[in-house]
Amino acid sequence: MTTLIISIFVLGYVAIAFEHKIKINKAATALITGVLCWTVYILFSPNKHFVGEELTKHMGDLSGILFFLLGAMTIVELIDAHDGFDIITNRIKQTDKRKLLWIVAFITFFLSAVLDNLTTTIVIISLLRKLIRDDNDRLFFAGIVVVAANAGGAWSPIGDVTTTMLWIGGQITAYSIIIRLIIPSLICLVVPLVYLSFKLKGKIERPYAVENNYNNPDHDQNSKSIVFFSGVIILILVPVFKTVTHLPPFMGILFGLGILWVITEIIHSGKNEEDKHALSVVHALRKIDAPSILFFLGILVSISALQSTGLLSNLAQRLTVKIHNDNIIVIAIGLLSSVIDNVPLVAAVQGMYNISQYPTDHYFWEFLAYAAGTGGSALIIGSAAGIAAMGMEKISFFWYLKTISFLALLGYFAGALTYVLQHQFLGL
Repeated sequence: MTTLIISIFVLGYVAIAFEHKIKINKAATALITGVLCWTVYILFSPNKHFVGEELTKHMGDLSGILFFLLGAMTIVELIDAHDGFDIITNRIKQTDKRKLLWIVAFITFFLSAVLDNLTTTIVIISLLRKLIRDDNDRLFFAGIVVVAANAGGAWSPIGDVTTTMLWIGGQITAYSIIIRLIIPSLICLVVPLVYLSFKLKGKIERPYAVENNYNNPDHDQNSKSIVFFSGVIILILVPVFKTVTHLPPFMGILFGLGILWVITEIIHSGKNEEDKHALSVVHALRKIDAPSILFFLGILVSISALQSTGLLSNLAQRLTVKIHNDNIIVIAIGLLSSVIDNVPLVAAVQGMYNISQYPTDHYFWEFLAYAAGTGGSALIIGSAAGIAAMGMEKISFFWYLKTISFLALLGYFAGALTYVLQHQFLGL
């Protein structure tokens, strides 16, 4: 059974990678792969009721991620419909590729720590569409955004799902993870940027001004500002909502979407239906990239099957048995997270080691937070940020592999080395 499930997963993975060659949408492949993995699992299982319960449990967790993605994408689309991102893009005058790359990367890095890497990727890629006209240039910037978002999310307890899992599980504390991982995470981003500073040349071309669906008289500047700042505040307050209520993040994002929906209905109540429709949540929902959400679902369903069958736990245990060095184990787990989602991997590691073995804020847990958060950047489908960027900008697997993967690995190993040396010489 396990051999068959692994074979289906690998074939699906290959089909996604060769999407442009076989001309089959990756969302279709991911959905088929996910369903087939669970179908094989339940057909070969003697306890079909247990498998059904496992699937229901996983779908509960996965639906939270999907609803979060749906809400965040709708809020971003609504801000975009009101030209809200002009408030930022009009202030970024830089056209030199190297300087603009540093600006965008650092905005992404710090924003990711406040929001999370997934939401930040959606927001920044939406900004890039307003800043960069050339498709190839924008793809390259989007790839670096993935690296920056994952690096930024790794040093914050709310910046990445795996870091949040370790925080909630009691393996790390917020203060310690920030103090000890901010420098390695920064190095993870800065090293690729320094490398690119010697490679990139030229200037980017800004997009031509496009007329919106309605005339923009002066008084509509108020609508633009209200929607932009309301949307940004809502996104920033989602982690606060989670901390205060202990409800999952998707509840916060849906609550925020409902509030923004009411705000837009009120500020456009005096417009005729035609002008109002283009600025409504209903229109924004129709414009979001639904295939990307289904692709996300298919990938996560496939990985949940590997988790439920115990394949991921067995893999983690084999790493421990064969490798007796914590540094190598953690680095290997980080690299593995570029192929298999980091969430079930970290969950498996949490199950293998307990607090008595590695106490709260132990070197092992913090290094794991860094590796699992940044290692996924090595491949486009290795992180939530990468999958979101892949869907939004139609980034191909092999383009990312040829163009970004080396840079991501360069930063990953540089940051890992920084953390190890920081611990040995500074005691952090």
